[in-house]
Amino acid sequence: MPHSRVGRVSAAATIDVLIPAIEKDLGTLPYVIDALRAKVLHPIGQIIIIAPKRQKMIDFCRAKGCRFVDENAVLPLTKKDISYGSAKWERSGWLFQQLLKLSGDRVCSADYFLVIDADTVLIAPHSFRSGGKSVFYCRNWSQPEYFATYRRLMGRKPASSSSFVTHYMLFEKAKLARMKKDIEARHRMPWYKAVIQSMNRKKQFAFSEYETYGNYVYSTDRSGILLRNARNKSMHGSPGDLGKPRIAKLARTYRSLSFHKRKGYVRIAGSNHSR
Repeated sequence: MPHSRVGRVSAAATIDVLIPAIEKDLGTLPYVIDALRAKVLHPIGQIIIIAPKRQKMIDFCRAKGCRFVDENAVLPLTKKDISYGSAKWERSGWLFQQLLKLSGDRVCSADYFLVIDADTVLIAPHSFRSGGKSVFYCRNWSQPEYFATYRRLMGRKPASSSSFVTHYMLFEKAKLARMKKDIEARHRMPWYKAVIQSMNRKKQFAFSEYETYGNYVYSTDRSGILLRNARNKSMHGSPGDLGKPRIAKLARTYRSLSFHKRKGYVRIAGSNHSR
């Protein structure tokens, strides 16, 4: 199905971009960054890479005109302070990256910042502010445990019938800061500790930053957001394996490509977006 026309983009809606990454992401990061510059229909202020302090990553950021931020200088805790894994799987770094994304209000300068995963490449034009509203890209499947954690964290059920886990999301600094203050007031501890304590860490997929922020905004300012179908496709291999004709063909159906495997999701009944 062809893409519908992109809505009117809010004038002067300059945004920053935040990408948590590690060295193994250097294979996809150049494509992620080039696609952002080509497909985001807003002026981009800074592209910020939050990563371990490694010379390869610092050199990459310099070459691509990005700002490097040491991941251990953002929060009062580091990956080593998180215990989230089992004998069969280890997710401490995955959770740490989510907490880093939710710290973007401290790192970014613009009022709005786009977070995108380091393995997701935009292949169609994207607007994230349109007609004075924020655009959220959604899908209709998710992890049940994400919603269980949200209920424990926020004290209410998720408000949306759709999932916001689509590998990228626009955050508004003021709303993100307010969400974290609400969490701290409810749990009487720093927001990141409340997140960790609200999770069932025996579950491999127990928290989503996108699901949490998306549902928070949906419940507090529903009239201020627009929902669109994400149309993301999971891919194998490398973005470099795809030629321009193949990407052009994919872009007739999809908005973005993610170069990883997905499993264990459940469909959410009643979620459908026309755009």
